[in-house]
Parts: sequence; C-alpha cells; structure tokens
Amino acid sequence: MTASFSLPCLLACTWALCLAVAEVPADTPKIQLRLAGSKRKHNEGRVELYYNGEWGTVCDDDFSIYAAHVVCRELGYLEARAWSPSSKYGRGEGRIWLDNVHCTGHETSLAHCPHNGIGVSDCKHTEDVGVVCSEKRIPGFYFLSSVSNNVESTNVQVEDVRIRAILWVHKRRIPVTEGYVEVKQGGKWRQLCDENWTLMNSRVICGMFGFPGEKRHNPRAYKVYARRRKISYWGHSVNCTGNEAHLSVCRLGPPLTLKGNSTCAGTPVVASCIPGRAFAPTPMTGFRKAYRPEQPLVRLKGGAMVGEGRVEVLKNGEWGTICDDNWGIQTATVVCRELGFGSAKEALVGGRLGQGMGPVHMNEVECSGFEKSITECFFNKDSVGCSHEEDAGVRCNVPAMGFHERLRLGGGRNPSEGRVEVLAEKNGSLVWGTVCSDSWGIAEAMVVCRQLGLGYASHAFQETWYWSGDVTADDVVMSGVRCSGTEMSLSHCLHHGQHLDCPRGGGRRSAGVSCSETAPDLVLDPQIVEQTTYLEDRPMFMLQCAHEENCLSSTADATRRDSYRRLLRFSSRIHNNGHADFRPKAGHDSWVWHECHRHYHSMEVFTHYDLLSLNGSKVAEGHKASFCLEDSECDEGIYKRYACANFGPQGITVGCWDTYRHDIDCQWIDVSDVKPGDYVLQVIINPNYEVAESDYSNNVMKCRCRYDGYRMWTYNCHIGGSLSSAAEDTFPGLVTNQPSVSGPTTCSHASQAKPLPLAPPPCSPLSSHKAAAMLCV
Repeated sequence: MTASFSLPCLLACTWALCLAVAEVPADTPKIQLRLAGSKRKHNEGRVELYYNGEWGTVCDDDFSIYAAHVVCRELGYLEARAWSPSSKYGRGEGRIWLDNVHCTGHETSLAHCPHNGIGVSDCKHTEDVGVVCSEKRIPGFYFLSSVSNNVESTNVQVEDVRIRAILWVHKRRIPVTEGYVEVKQGGKWRQLCDENWTLMNSRVICGMFGFPGEKRHNPRAYKVYARRRKISYWGHSVNCTGNEAHLSVCRLGPPLTLKGNSTCAGTPVVASCIPGRAFAPTPMTGFRKAYRPEQPLVRLKGGAMVGEGRVEVLKNGEWGTICDDNWGIQTATVVCRELGFGSAKEALVGGRLGQGMGPVHMNEVECSGFEKSITECFFNKDSVGCSHEEDAGVRCNVPAMGFHERLRLGGGRNPSEGRVEVLAEKNGSLVWGTVCSDSWGIAEAMVVCRQLGLGYASHAFQETWYWSGDVTADDVVMSGVRCSGTEMSLSHCLHHGQHLDCPRGGGRRSAGVSCSETAPDLVLDPQIVEQTTYLEDRPMFMLQCAHEENCLSSTADATRRDSYRRLLRFSSRIHNNGHADFRPKAGHDSWVWHECHRHYHSMEVFTHYDLLSLNGSKVAEGHKASFCLEDSECDEGIYKRYACANFGPQGITVGCWDTYRHDIDCQWIDVSDVKPGDYVLQVIINPNYEVAESDYSNNVMKCRCRYDGYRMWTYNCHIGGSLSSAAEDTFPGLVTNQPSVSGPTTCSHASQAKPLPLAPPPCSPLSSHKAAAMLCV
C-alpha cells in the first residue's frame, strides 16, 4: 500500500526526495508508457501503456491532472500542462489496460495509482485519455524510449543527445553537420553502435538538430579514428521509421550484444546531415550562375524566431493559409523540412502566430511525413467553416549557429531589455563592447531580439545612460548598423566593420532594446479602398486646415480662396491582426496639439498615400498624422479600449479596426496636377517603423488606377505579400484594356463641388463614428 504524504512534507521537500519515502507494493505490474495518436508536438498525445507484450490505452474515467502529472514525470517531463478525455488524440487499439485511475500526483508510476486492476475496464476507445506535458525535461531524464512489441519493456533514462564532430574539417564548420551520434547517460557520453542502424534513424537525428535531410558519410576516416580511440558504447539500439519528429518517439530495439564493455560488432554511429540553404556553408568564390530562385510554394509569416510562423501556401498566384483541422506534428514536419529546417517542435493551431489574410487554401491536411512538399499531401479543398482564427502554424528545429553567444543585453530591469553588447575582436582578443546608436531603429532591434531568442522588439533605444552596466562594455565595437529586420544575427547587417565611426559617442549612450513575446500587426483592408475611391473638386477656402498641415501639393495657393483642388479620396480600415495592442511610440505628455483641427498628433506620420507612375516614380502624395487612433469596431467578444473622445488614450486593440472615413481632412491624395494616364495607388501604414510590428510586409497596399481627366478607375487592390512574386513583378503594368465598371472595379467620378462634363454616380449613406457623409459607390 502506498504511504500517505502530509502537506508540510510536500511543501518542504522536492518531488524526488518525497518519492524516496514511498512504499511500492511488491506485486505492482511493470509497465511502460508512451504518447501516441494525432499529435501537434512530441510532448502530447494519447496515453498508451505497454504490459504483457501488448500496447493498450487508459480510460478517462476518474482521470485527473494529478494522474497526468504522474504520466508526464514517468515519461521524463517536469509536469503536466493539461489532460484531455474522449479520445482527443484519436482512438487507440488493443486492450484498455487501466480504468478508474486515482492518483495523488506523487506516485513514481501510473501503475502505483489505485485502479480497477490491470485489464479490468468497462470503457471503449472513445474514452481514451490524452495528456499535454511541459516542454522542460526532468534533469537526467531526456526521454523514455518505446519498445517494439516483441521486446521486454525497459525504462531508459538519457540526459542528452548530440552530434559530435571529430574530423578537423567538420570541427571548423558551423553548424555541425556530421559526427558521432552520442547519448549522455549517468553523466557520461556514450556512442551508439551502428549495428542495425539505418538512414531512417539518421533522418530523425538530423531533423532534431535542424537539418532537413541526411546522407551517407565516408566511413574510412571514422574507422581510423575508432581504432585509435577507446569507444564507450551505449547498450541499446534504436529503430526509427524516419517520420518521427523526435528520437523519443522512436522504438527502442533489443539490447546489443557487446564484445566486452566498449566494443560492438560494427563501429560508432555517424550521422551526416544536409543543411538547409540558409544554413549551408558559404561556397567558394568562382563562376556564378545568373538565375532567379524558383518561387516557393510555402512560407512562414508572423513568427518572431527563425523557423516559426503561420503557414501560408501559394495557389493560383495568391497566398493563403491552412485550416488547423487535423493539423499535427507529422504534417508540420513536412513544412519545416520543405523550408530547409529540421523536424517540427510544435504544430500550432488557433492562429497563435497571427491571423492571415485572403483565402484558406487547405483544410484537413494529412501527410505521411516523407512528402517533399505539403502540397503533395492529402487535403480537403473545401474550407467552408474555416476562418483565419483557425490558421495553422509551426515551430521548427533550426541548427545551432551559436549566434546568441556573441550578443547580450546589459543594465536592463529584466532579461528582455538592456544595452546591446557585442563580442568582438579588439587588439587580437575578444572583448565585449557596445553598439553605436546612430541610425539605430526598430529593424535593428528586431534582429537583436531574434538573435537572443527573446521574441519581437517592442522598443529601440538610442540612449541607455540610465541603465547600469559593466564598465568593460563601454567601448563602441560596432557602428553604422543597418538591418532589413529579417537577419538571423546582427553581424549579418550592414555595418562599418573595423573602421568605427560614432560621432555621438557610445558607452551608456549606445544602442538598447526592449523585447516582447507578442507584437501588433496592422493590416489595411484593400477592398474598402477599392470600393470607396472617388474624386472631389474642393474649393481652397474649405482646405485651410489641410493646407496648414501640409496635406496638399506644393502648388496649392492658400491666397487664391476661389481656386479648387482635385482630391482622390477613399476610406481606409486598419485591422490589428497581431497579439498586442498597437500604441503610439510617444507618450501622451509629448503629443502635439493642433488648434485648427482640435486634436492631438501622437505620431508625426502614420500613413503615406502616394500615386505612382508605372515606372514607380511618385507623381502625387498625401500623408496623415495619427490624430485619432481608436477602436472603431471590434471582432465579436472584444471590447473597445481606445477612443479619441475627451482626449482619451489612442491605439488599436488586438482584433479591432480603426476606420478613417473618406470625408476626413487629409484622407486623400491631391491629384490636381496629375495628367490623365495609368497609375498605381500606394498606401503604407506605419511607414517609418516607429512602432514595432510582427510583420511589416503587409503594411503596404497597392491598386491599379486609370485616370481620364474626369474619372478614376481603381481596381486590383491588394496588400503586400498577398500575390506571387511573378504577379508582383508585373505590378504595376500597362493596362491594355479599359477596365469594366461592373464587378470588382470601381468607377469614381469627381463630386459636384465643381461642375464637370459627367454627372456623379448615385450615392448611398454610410454611417461612421467620425463623420456621416454620402459615399459614392
């Protein structure tokens, strides 16, 4: 009978120490557990139990989180996060070994918990229980491997797994792509014997370390090394099918018959991995082929780290998302390998890395694990009922590049903020130094946060004197840093190199960052722009405030109050698709009051409106300061947090829209001087990157326009990154045929502020929180 535990004992001692006093009944059956079924990550699944040479399941009757803790710890995880009844991970097969399991949460094995008896159950497989374990492992217990049905159950504790490069040519490479496969057990590293080792095993090992493929190695050099060194072998074999995302999912084969304690019939296992293109060693210089890379069919969007993001696929020239129905780690691994990463660490559901835009291309995707592309997997083309709230995402294993070891944050109030300090070579030795803050911005901060694994950048600081720090890190070792924001390391960005140039000085006035696990993501609705575009001829005497705020072209003459300006007007609706509220960079106390319009400006420029020629040159422009960032409308269940009334806080809540009506001052482009022809209407949100976002590529919207001197046709509006590269390359392009007024195109006439040869189209009322006006459609 299991000994009871008092609450003071549980609070005063660790789990391991308390278990030391537990009494285990002599007749307790020996079992082994594994997690199986339709899984999204390796630390979750249906609980399966191995007993008497047969795998079976556990019934969910009376199961609890305490029983889940026992299961997870028995599998080598620190604790359980959750448990799921009713065969969430699919129905198992065979016997239902345990039913009515009652655990206190402190047992060392599920078999130690009171239950009906092994094999005594009145359940069906529709009641199979599943668990979700923590990501963290118990120290000294890396994984508990499964066994094949004809092998006696054996518990195997392994502390770590690695690929150790031993040849000089591979030791110099980063990442390490080839070497001995070793496991750490009992504090000692041991090699695996290659007896019964297959390339499928190597495929799993390579996937764990961030490589999409495996290859055969040259055994000659390794045989020479093995003869010269004393090899300590691990006494077990591994049997992987090749589509496992982690070694812990593979079956443990029969114990090896070793000759003595240190040799086997073969040689130590060597894994040779093929790195993805982004991690491949730089090729030698020589003849270079002038070619264009093939358009990828899959991409990741919205992720903070390399190898994570919302999965999007290209179909019919348009990017779309995947519905998370049946989304699992095996399918996610196909995506990761296709993109040049290793196996998947996690299959994300519920739009956890942001919601996409456009169509949902795939649903109920099922992969065997060996497909070259997710487009080769079986899937349901019917995505009816799937919304972007169900967008699927992945987190992939990526190679260890060691980037985080050459960067650190100092002086901050928490580990996610501080002065940026770089390890650089100076006078023949490596020293820590600071980064010059000249030209330092949010794009550079994004790279730092990514390199350190701290998520997204929330702020970029150009002065860090108020943070304490190590005086040895006061010297500037890096200046002139310019990043696109997508680099994996700060050293990959443009910078001055060894010839430093920092006029403002460094030290505690150097670059700093603040990182966050979440970020906003603003996306403009292109359909609203396309549907609401129209021309208005407005008298100058009604544009005095707009002229004061530089919303008109330079040819506008405020003294000629009887003149007219022709304005291309449209409404815009901006949605926050991210996971954090969008807030102005400046605090409320530094906002600028504008008397003419009676509002505060919280950002100098929030949106750029431009009319471009077909060769990309700007022919007319407009801009709008963010005088009123607020929640105009929100998704169901989300409450508005920001309102402009009474000089309230400004921002856009996650899941809310900020709508700017076409009849608001500066919600236009002054096209008075534009000649008839074909043009491109371009709108850019947050153009100066003043506020951090998880994705800046969707901040740009483009439309094709045709202007005949009286009317403006606007059509083919889309946000950046929504079309294939081939379609974007032909955009803008010549419009060979006159666009039809019906269907998706919009024919917009100038309003009757000034008589024109053509009468305006019918108008319909459109209510708004900011203005009530007549909208021409």
